[in-house]
Amino acid sequence: MNTETVLLVGVGGQGTILASDVLAKVATAAGMDVKLAEVHGMSQRGGSVDTVVRIGDKVASPVIGPGMADHMVSFELLEAARWLPYLKPEGRLVVNTRMIAPLPVLIGQWATPTGMYAALVYEGAVMLDAEALACEAGSPRSANIVLLGALSRGLPFPGDSWRECIAAIVPPKTVEGNLAAFDLGCAACEKEACET
Repeated sequence: MNTETVLLVGVGGQGTILASDVLAKVATAAGMDVKLAEVHGMSQRGGSVDTVVRIGDKVASPVIGPGMADHMVSFELLEAARWLPYLKPEGRLVVNTRMIAPLPVLIGQWATPTGMYAALVYEGAVMLDAEALACEAGSPRSANIVLLGALSRGLPFPGDSWRECIAAIVPPKTVEGNLAAFDLGCAACEKEACET
């Protein structure tokens, strides 16, 4: 396997770190070399969170620059727009349709951004209402696992490996709901858009 770079972006509290941990464990279980880098400065206050997971036979560094991500999963619209330059032109983009307004919008300093959904669709994004799917799974806080389900369709790891790693990481009482969320994310991702 050549090196695959996955960029996961969102804001604090959305579960980006847990999602990247699951991905890293799935790749490690498959015998891949994995390097992971997290930036979550003000994440506890709703600030930006980004995680890079690089997977391959031999990975030198988790550091990436613009145009280097093979896959990007965005947990909300604004972060997708902010990080889009880091995706390769032929890269896969999975985006949660939720938008979390930043503080300047909330206090009226800036207008609510518009047109992002259409712009991301134009860029070829697979758009998912991850919160709605998580609720359908009976696990409202598992939107991150819904997005992992969509991501999994473009990576060469079997579904059973994903399920085992999810079950090992999430709290025991949430395993069933998280696995249902993962399956709904897989199903919601159109085959033509999500498979490599």
